[in-house]
Amino acid sequence: MVMACRVINKRRHIGLQQLSSFAETGRTFLGPVKSSKFIIDEECHESVLISSTVRLLESLDLTSAVGQLLSEAIRAQYNMYRTGTSTLLFLVGAWSSAVEECLHLGVPISIIVSVMSEGLNSCSEEVVSLQVPIHNIFGHLDNTKTFSGLETFSVSLCPLLQVPSDTGLTQEEHDLKDVASQSLTIYSLSGRPIQSPQFFKPQAEVETDKSTSQTPKNSQLADTHCRKSILIHSRHFNSTDNNQWISEPDGFLDHGTATSKTYGCNDLVELAVGLSHGDHSSMKLVEEAVRLQYQNACMQQGNCTMPFMFDISRIFTCCLPGLPETFSCVCPGYITIVAVSSTTLIKELQNQPVRVVLIEGDLTENYRHLGFNNSANIKTVLDSMKLQEDSLEELWTNYVLQVLTQFNVNLILVQGNVSEQLIEKCTHNKLLIIGSVNGSVMQAFAEAAGAVQVTYITQVNEDCVGNGVYVTFWRSSPLDIVGRNNGMAILLKTEGINLVTAVLSSPVTAQMQTKEDRFWTCAYRLYYALKEEKVFLGGGAVEFLCVSHLQILAKQSLRKENHACSEWLHNTSSWLDSSLAIYRPTVLKCLANGWHKYLSTLIYNTASYSTEFEASTFIQHHLQNASDSGSPSSYILNEYSKLNNGIFKSGVSTKQEQIPRVYDIVTPKIEAWRRALDLVLLVLQTDSEVITGLGHTQINSQELEGFLFL
Repeated sequence: MVMACRVINKRRHIGLQQLSSFAETGRTFLGPVKSSKFIIDEECHESVLISSTVRLLESLDLTSAVGQLLSEAIRAQYNMYRTGTSTLLFLVGAWSSAVEECLHLGVPISIIVSVMSEGLNSCSEEVVSLQVPIHNIFGHLDNTKTFSGLETFSVSLCPLLQVPSDTGLTQEEHDLKDVASQSLTIYSLSGRPIQSPQFFKPQAEVETDKSTSQTPKNSQLADTHCRKSILIHSRHFNSTDNNQWISEPDGFLDHGTATSKTYGCNDLVELAVGLSHGDHSSMKLVEEAVRLQYQNACMQQGNCTMPFMFDISRIFTCCLPGLPETFSCVCPGYITIVAVSSTTLIKELQNQPVRVVLIEGDLTENYRHLGFNNSANIKTVLDSMKLQEDSLEELWTNYVLQVLTQFNVNLILVQGNVSEQLIEKCTHNKLLIIGSVNGSVMQAFAEAAGAVQVTYITQVNEDCVGNGVYVTFWRSSPLDIVGRNNGMAILLKTEGINLVTAVLSSPVTAQMQTKEDRFWTCAYRLYYALKEEKVFLGGGAVEFLCVSHLQILAKQSLRKENHACSEWLHNTSSWLDSSLAIYRPTVLKCLANGWHKYLSTLIYNTASYSTEFEASTFIQHHLQNASDSGSPSSYILNEYSKLNNGIFKSGVSTKQEQIPRVYDIVTPKIEAWRRALDLVLLVLQTDSEVITGLGHTQINSQELEGFLFL
């Protein structure tokens, strides 16, 4: 009889514990309904409302080596994709705990690293079956079709992890109200109210539903694992019998996957709603920005025969804190903030085309090429005696005004900093200077206005000046657009310019940063979905498939364990291979537990269940159903088929309605998984070599406090 024991080590893995501790701070950011946090500055006592992992880490003390590694991993994910950071942070904590569990059970570190890496690779191949192709989404775009009733949509996690409709709140509502006390109506894409579907009911109702699910009327909802189908998404799947599992030499499985219907997305509204993840107001602005870009591309080409690509580098935001949220909108052109003192100048320049000059560097007197900059602490005697600094600045300012007047310029866009003295003088001479302009904005005005960007004002000539730029107030009354920062929004536009600005406003100044972050998250979700031309069935479906897949792999590996043990006794030279087979089920289960915790927290955060234990039990119930079906991917696809067909028992009405699907972007999600596991395994190996020692896994009386028999 073999007794299981837990190895208790005196030298704890501090790095893994720190990762788990850091990850705990971001649990509330997981899922479509986020609980925001107030960050208070100890020095100035100003507070900021955040619901983003990146903003949270900016406020935490991450001076330790592990904290720096975590910050770099999350920053790399954010800089590349602008999404997936909450998933990354949570999985870092969950898998750190999973690795600690493996260490307590005496699993060698080399086997933990090997099996977890293999398990993640296997899951990445498995979830290909849940990809939804995006095709011809702009081929029949209806410019009149908008997000009808979008703000009142209720986003569920997915048909597999359905949550009540009262949790489908927008972010603003959740920040101010108790989620559990709300009751909202779900609206279909056509704008008609429907009752929240309850696909998964308590066990008693499930048993009742089984008797009716096989009737001819609902035959299309029958389990699809009894059919034969060919999955063309991956070369790893074959048209084999769905109940026949094929064992591979490394212990992983390959199987045929059946689908009840071919999924695809060719509608921009459907895609945007699916990727909004509950933040409908931000995604609506992004969808409108895409439409404006598409319309502009059609006008420039004369027709829409050329393929259109969403250019996110030509999307910008203009934040107006202190104003009502009704001011938020999307406009073609470039909207920026200028001082209220420029009101008179803007009134004189509007309604007439002006000439523009584009300066790439700073527009200051001491701006030079690096090779021509004088040392700050050295002055020649001639310079100090002949001219003072004030007179140098004055001479330079007069020269700039002379150049701009010579070429009849009224607008100067500067990518860098601008001299305050020059701004003041130019304003008096009816010249508008705008500094700190993004490089993409400069390029867009260069293309549309025919201007040439120059580095120094001395390079300006007639060929560098652009024409046909219009400057006007963003709103008809300037007093309506003065925010708390005493700034005024103006619109710069010229014919054919490929620029779109999203104006973001909020009466709560502390919420402004969060509002901007959420907009860019939605924008990048849609950008990568259109770029990759594929998305995942979302809302937890992908993670659910990973858990189910790893459980199946662990079960098969467990059947090989006894054979490996007997081989080990007869052939000691194969210790490594035998140990790998013995420990594989344990490591795979621990890896799966990380995703299981992810799903439990996801559901718990939506206030569907009072405890995470109840949410975990709910997931386990459907994991068992998926396992019994013979093909977890078919089980998920079948439930999505039910959702798409709109057939459900509402308890009130029997009408068939359609509710929006939930989608996830493919590459950012997979990369978040990989970065999370790579970070955990890196810290694990560093702990073992630096903190714990290379021989920490050896069982001896000096290293162990004892054995805890299980």
